[in-house]
Amino acid sequence: MLPWYRQFWPWFLILLPGTAVVASLYTLIIANQYADDLVVDDYYKEGLAINRQLKRQNEARVLELKATFTSQQRQLDIQLEGPIEASQLRLLLSHAMESDQDFAVPVQQIGRGHYRVLLPQVLKGRWHWTLDEGVSSHWRLDGDHFF
Repeated sequence: MLPWYRQFWPWFLILLPGTAVVASLYTLIIANQYADDLVVDDYYKEGLAINRQLKRQNEARVLELKATFTSQQRQLDIQLEGPIEASQLRLLLSHAMESDQDFAVPVQQIGRGHYRVLLPQVLKGRWHWTLDEGVSSHWRLDGDHFF
């Protein structure tokens, strides 16, 4: 009679739970490597800032501001309707899923209510945008755009 380690059935029975262990370790590695980003890193500070954001959004509604986006490759044109005559605006683009791709760019006025920016990369998919006059802005517009 053969010793146990030279027989088929003991190795087959060890292989079944061993496969499950290897698969679970691989799943753990994938989950850690491709984890979803947090929308906001510091929830408490964001919670405190929500009232300021709402006030700025309400101010944009009072001013009846509306922005229309037209994108073509890396060029983004913004048509801003309302009583704003700023020579430069700030545009914050936030990726829907990956926060490490978020960025802010200055937008230059090229005509009355018409602004243009050359983006650092070609954007694809859904992006959230925030448009304002900068740090001391009294108004703020938000929305989503599919590139």
